[in-house]
Amino acid sequence: MTQITTANIKTYIEGRMERGFSNASINRELSALKRIFHLGARCTPPKVGQIPYIPMLRESNVRKGFFEHEQYVALKNAMSDYLKPLVTFACHTGWRIGETLGLTWDKVDLKQGIVRLDPGETKNNEARTLYMDEELWREIRTLHSRRRLGCPYVFHREGEPIRDFRDAWDTVCENAGLKGMLFHDFRRTAIRNMVRAGVAERVAMKVSGHKTRSVFDRYNIVSDEDLREVARKQQTYLESQILVTDFEANRDSWSSSDRVILDENF
Repeated sequence: MTQITTANIKTYIEGRMERGFSNASINRELSALKRIFHLGARCTPPKVGQIPYIPMLRESNVRKGFFEHEQYVALKNAMSDYLKPLVTFACHTGWRIGETLGLTWDKVDLKQGIVRLDPGETKNNEARTLYMDEELWREIRTLHSRRRLGCPYVFHREGEPIRDFRDAWDTVCENAGLKGMLFHDFRRTAIRNMVRAGVAERVAMKVSGHKTRSVFDRYNIVSDEDLREVARKQQTYLESQILVTDFEANRDSWSSSDRVILDENF
Protein backbone atom coordinates (compact mmCIF):
# COMPACT_ATOMS: atom_id res chain seq x y z
CA MET A 1 0.00 0.00 0.00
CA THR A 2 2.86 2.38 0.77
CA GLN A 3 4.11 1.99 -2.79
CA ILE A 4 0.83 3.28 -4.25
CA THR A 5 1.42 6.99 -4.77
CA THR A 6 -0.34 9.67 -6.79
CA ALA A 7 2.42 9.50 -9.39
CA ASN A 8 1.96 5.72 -9.74
CA ILE A 9 -1.79 6.16 -10.00
CA LYS A 10 -1.39 8.70 -12.82
CA THR A 11 0.89 6.27 -14.65
CA TYR A 12 -1.73 3.56 -14.24
CA ILE A 13 -4.42 5.89 -15.62
CA GLU A 14 -2.32 6.69 -18.69
CA GLY A 15 -1.78 3.00 -19.32
CA ARG A 16 -5.50 2.22 -19.14
CA MET A 17 -6.31 5.09 -21.49
CA GLU A 18 -3.73 3.83 -23.99
CA ARG A 19 -5.47 0.44 -23.93
CA GLY A 20 -8.76 2.08 -24.90
CA PHE A 21 -10.63 2.07 -21.59
CA SER A 22 -13.22 4.84 -21.20
CA ASN A 23 -12.97 7.50 -18.51
CA ALA A 24 -16.05 6.03 -16.82
CA SER A 25 -14.48 2.54 -16.65
CA ILE A 26 -11.23 3.91 -15.25
CA ASN A 27 -13.10 5.99 -12.67
CA ARG A 28 -14.89 2.87 -11.41
CA GLU A 29 -11.49 1.28 -10.80
CA LEU A 30 -10.20 4.41 -9.08
CA SER A 31 -13.31 4.51 -6.89
CA ALA A 32 -12.61 0.93 -5.78
CA LEU A 33 -9.04 1.92 -4.96
CA LYS A 34 -10.27 4.87 -2.90
CA ARG A 35 -12.62 2.59 -1.03
CA ILE A 36 -9.79 0.18 -0.20
CA PHE A 37 -7.67 2.97 1.26
CA HIS A 38 -10.54 4.42 3.32
CA LEU A 39 -11.47 1.02 4.75
CA GLY A 40 -7.85 0.41 5.65
CA ALA A 41 -7.62 3.76 7.40
CA ARG A 42 -10.74 2.99 9.48
CA CYS A 43 -9.36 -0.24 10.91
CA THR A 44 -8.15 -0.46 14.51
CA PRO A 45 -5.22 -0.19 14.38
CA PRO A 46 -5.20 1.54 10.96
CA LYS A 47 -3.83 -0.52 8.09
CA VAL A 48 -3.06 2.63 6.11
CA GLY A 49 -1.16 5.59 7.53
CA GLN A 50 -1.79 7.98 4.66
CA ILE A 51 -4.32 8.08 1.82
CA PRO A 52 -2.79 9.32 -1.45
CA TYR A 53 -4.57 11.83 -3.66
CA ILE A 54 -6.40 9.85 -6.34
CA PRO A 55 -7.37 12.03 -9.34
CA MET A 56 -10.66 11.26 -11.10
CA LEU A 57 -11.23 11.71 -14.82
CA ARG A 58 -13.91 13.85 -16.39
CA GLU A 59 -16.75 11.73 -17.74
CA SER A 60 -18.38 12.95 -20.92
CA ASN A 61 -19.79 9.64 -22.12
CA VAL A 62 -23.03 9.70 -20.14
CA ARG A 63 -25.82 8.14 -22.22
CA LYS A 64 -28.88 10.20 -23.03
CA GLY A 65 -30.93 7.61 -24.88
CA PHE A 66 -34.66 7.17 -24.38
CA PHE A 67 -37.58 5.71 -26.32
CA GLU A 68 -40.30 7.84 -27.84
CA HIS A 69 -43.72 6.21 -27.53
CA GLU A 70 -43.87 5.03 -31.13
CA GLN A 71 -40.42 3.47 -30.76
CA TYR A 72 -41.52 1.67 -27.61
CA VAL A 73 -44.59 0.29 -29.37
CA ALA A 74 -42.59 -0.84 -32.41
CA LEU A 75 -39.95 -2.49 -30.24
CA LYS A 76 -42.49 -4.26 -28.06
CA ASN A 77 -44.41 -5.61 -31.05
CA ALA A 78 -41.19 -7.01 -32.53
CA MET A 79 -40.12 -8.74 -29.30
CA SER A 80 -40.59 -12.42 -28.50
CA ASP A 81 -43.69 -13.11 -26.41
CA TYR A 82 -41.72 -13.81 -23.24
CA LEU A 83 -39.98 -10.41 -23.49
CA LYS A 84 -43.01 -8.22 -24.29
CA PRO A 85 -44.25 -8.02 -20.66
CA LEU A 86 -40.70 -7.27 -19.54
CA VAL A 87 -40.50 -4.33 -21.95
CA THR A 88 -43.87 -3.01 -20.76
CA PHE A 89 -42.84 -3.21 -17.11
CA ALA A 90 -39.51 -1.48 -17.77
CA CYS A 91 -41.08 1.35 -19.77
CA HIS A 92 -43.74 2.03 -17.13
CA THR A 93 -41.62 1.77 -14.00
CA GLY A 94 -38.00 2.62 -14.79
CA TRP A 95 -36.82 -0.20 -12.52
CA ARG A 96 -33.33 -1.56 -12.89
CA ILE A 97 -33.01 -4.75 -14.90
CA GLY A 98 -31.86 -6.81 -11.90
CA GLU A 99 -34.85 -5.70 -9.82
CA THR A 100 -37.20 -6.48 -12.71
CA LEU A 101 -35.84 -9.91 -13.63
CA GLY A 102 -35.75 -10.90 -9.94
CA LEU A 103 -39.39 -9.96 -9.29
CA THR A 104 -41.39 -12.85 -7.83
CA TRP A 105 -45.14 -13.37 -7.48
CA ASP A 106 -45.11 -13.03 -3.70
CA LYS A 107 -44.28 -9.34 -4.24
CA VAL A 108 -47.34 -8.76 -6.43
CA ASP A 109 -50.84 -7.93 -5.13
CA LEU A 110 -53.08 -8.54 -8.14
CA LYS A 111 -56.27 -7.44 -6.36
CA GLN A 112 -54.88 -4.02 -5.44
CA GLY A 113 -52.60 -3.65 -8.46
CA ILE A 114 -49.52 -3.16 -6.29
CA VAL A 115 -45.94 -4.41 -6.49
CA ARG A 116 -43.75 -4.14 -3.40
CA LEU A 117 -40.06 -4.66 -2.79
CA ASP A 118 -38.76 -5.00 0.77
CA PRO A 119 -35.70 -3.24 2.21
CA GLY A 120 -32.55 -4.94 0.97
CA GLU A 121 -34.14 -6.05 -2.31
CA THR A 122 -33.32 -2.81 -4.14
CA LYS A 123 -30.00 -1.24 -5.07
CA ASN A 124 -30.47 1.61 -2.59
CA ASN A 125 -31.71 -0.85 0.10
CA GLU A 126 -34.99 1.06 0.52
CA ALA A 127 -38.45 -0.48 0.28
CA ARG A 128 -40.48 0.43 -2.78
CA THR A 129 -44.20 0.37 -3.57
CA LEU A 130 -45.50 0.55 -7.14
CA TYR A 131 -49.14 1.15 -8.06
CA MET A 132 -49.59 -0.21 -11.56
CA ASP A 133 -51.42 1.74 -14.26
CA GLU A 134 -54.09 -0.02 -16.32
CA GLU A 135 -51.85 -1.24 -19.17
CA LEU A 136 -49.25 -2.67 -16.84
CA TRP A 137 -51.84 -4.16 -14.48
CA ARG A 138 -53.53 -5.89 -17.43
CA GLU A 139 -50.19 -7.27 -18.63
CA ILE A 140 -49.33 -8.63 -15.19
CA ARG A 141 -52.77 -10.25 -14.79
CA THR A 142 -52.29 -11.97 -18.13
CA LEU A 143 -48.88 -13.22 -17.04
CA HIS A 144 -50.36 -14.56 -13.81
CA SER A 145 -53.04 -16.49 -15.69
CA ARG A 146 -50.30 -18.16 -17.75
CA ARG A 147 -47.74 -18.64 -14.99
CA ARG A 148 -45.76 -21.85 -14.70
CA LEU A 149 -46.35 -23.88 -11.55
CA GLY A 150 -43.15 -24.13 -9.56
CA CYS A 151 -41.69 -20.97 -11.13
CA PRO A 152 -41.76 -18.04 -8.68
CA TYR A 153 -40.62 -15.44 -11.21
CA VAL A 154 -43.01 -12.99 -12.84
CA PHE A 155 -40.81 -12.79 -15.94
CA HIS A 156 -39.37 -16.07 -17.17
CA ARG A 157 -38.56 -18.10 -20.27
CA GLU A 158 -40.49 -21.37 -20.30
CA GLY A 159 -40.40 -21.54 -16.52
CA GLU A 160 -36.71 -20.68 -16.20
CA PRO A 161 -35.28 -17.36 -14.96
CA ILE A 162 -34.26 -14.93 -17.68
CA ARG A 163 -30.51 -14.53 -17.35
CA ASP A 164 -29.34 -12.92 -20.56
CA PHE A 165 -31.27 -11.74 -23.61
CA ARG A 166 -28.72 -9.38 -25.17
CA ASP A 167 -28.56 -11.23 -28.49
CA ALA A 168 -32.35 -11.14 -28.89
CA TRP A 169 -32.42 -7.51 -27.81
CA ASP A 170 -29.71 -6.41 -30.26
CA THR A 171 -31.39 -8.24 -33.16
CA VAL A 172 -34.81 -6.69 -32.53
CA CYS A 173 -33.35 -3.19 -32.03
CA GLU A 174 -31.43 -3.41 -35.30
CA ASN A 175 -34.49 -4.64 -37.21
CA ALA A 176 -36.58 -1.83 -35.70
CA GLY A 177 -34.04 0.83 -36.67
CA LEU A 178 -32.99 1.34 -33.05
CA LYS A 179 -29.48 -0.06 -33.21
CA GLY A 180 -27.38 0.88 -30.21
CA MET A 181 -30.30 1.35 -27.81
CA LEU A 182 -30.01 -0.34 -24.42
CA PHE A 183 -32.59 -1.92 -22.15
CA HIS A 184 -31.37 0.54 -19.51
CA ASP A 185 -32.69 3.36 -21.72
CA PHE A 186 -36.16 2.42 -20.49
CA ARG A 187 -35.08 3.81 -17.13
CA ARG A 188 -34.62 7.23 -18.69
CA THR A 189 -37.84 6.77 -20.67
CA ALA A 190 -39.99 6.03 -17.63
CA ILE A 191 -38.59 8.94 -15.63
CA ARG A 192 -39.07 11.34 -18.51
CA ASN A 193 -42.64 10.16 -19.11
CA MET A 194 -43.59 10.51 -15.45
CA VAL A 195 -42.23 14.04 -15.22
CA ARG A 196 -43.90 15.07 -18.51
CA ALA A 197 -47.18 13.62 -17.21
CA GLY A 198 -47.02 16.00 -14.24
CA VAL A 199 -45.85 13.53 -11.59
CA ALA A 200 -43.94 15.34 -8.84
CA GLU A 201 -40.23 14.63 -9.20
CA ARG A 202 -39.83 13.37 -5.63
CA VAL A 203 -42.67 10.89 -6.30
CA ALA A 204 -41.11 9.79 -9.61
CA MET A 205 -37.87 9.16 -7.71
CA LYS A 206 -39.75 6.87 -5.33
CA VAL A 207 -41.19 4.88 -8.23
CA SER A 208 -37.91 4.49 -10.12
CA GLY A 209 -35.79 3.94 -7.01
CA HIS A 210 -33.51 6.96 -7.33
CA LYS A 211 -32.05 8.01 -4.00
CA THR A 212 -30.06 11.09 -5.04
CA ARG A 213 -31.35 14.08 -6.97
CA SER A 214 -28.15 14.46 -9.02
CA VAL A 215 -28.54 11.03 -10.63
CA PHE A 216 -32.28 11.54 -11.14
CA ASP A 217 -31.64 14.83 -12.96
CA ARG A 218 -29.19 13.05 -15.25
CA TYR A 219 -31.93 10.60 -16.24
CA ASN A 220 -34.60 13.30 -16.73
CA ILE A 221 -33.68 13.89 -20.36
CA VAL A 222 -34.90 16.89 -22.36
CA SER A 223 -35.81 16.11 -25.98
CA ASP A 224 -36.28 18.29 -29.04
CA GLU A 225 -40.03 17.93 -28.61
CA ASP A 226 -39.76 19.32 -25.08
CA LEU A 227 -37.99 22.36 -26.47
CA ARG A 228 -40.62 22.79 -29.18
CA GLU A 229 -43.31 22.64 -26.51
CA VAL A 230 -41.61 25.52 -24.70
CA ALA A 231 -41.83 27.59 -27.88
CA ARG A 232 -45.51 26.72 -28.38
CA LYS A 233 -46.43 27.59 -24.80
CA GLN A 234 -44.48 30.84 -24.95
CA GLN A 235 -46.18 31.80 -28.23
CA THR A 236 -49.63 31.10 -26.75
CA TYR A 237 -48.81 33.21 -23.70
CA LEU A 238 -47.50 36.13 -25.75
CA GLU A 239 -50.54 36.07 -28.02
CA SER A 240 -52.80 36.19 -24.97
CA GLN A 241 -50.88 39.20 -23.66
CA ILE A 242 -51.23 41.00 -26.97
CA LEU A 243 -54.97 40.37 -26.87
CA VAL A 244 -55.23 41.72 -23.33
CA THR A 245 -53.26 44.83 -24.24
CA ASP A 246 -55.42 45.44 -27.29
CA PHE A 247 -58.56 44.96 -25.26
CA GLU A 248 -57.48 47.43 -22.59
CA ALA A 249 -56.53 50.03 -25.19
CA ASN A 250 -59.76 49.68 -27.15
CA ARG A 251 -62.25 48.57 -24.49
CA ASP A 252 -64.84 51.18 -25.45
CA SER A 253 -64.93 50.10 -29.09
CA TRP A 254 -65.62 46.44 -28.29
CA SER A 255 -69.21 45.16 -28.22
CA SER A 256 -70.75 44.44 -24.85
CA SER A 257 -70.77 40.69 -25.46
CA ASP A 258 -67.05 40.73 -26.39
CA ARG A 259 -66.24 42.72 -23.25
CA VAL A 260 -68.05 40.16 -21.09
CA ILE A 261 -66.12 37.27 -22.67
CA LEU A 262 -62.74 38.97 -22.34
CA ASP A 263 -63.44 40.12 -18.79
CA GLU A 264 -64.31 36.55 -17.81
CA ASN A 265 -61.11 35.15 -19.35
CA PHE A 266 -58.65 37.88 -18.45
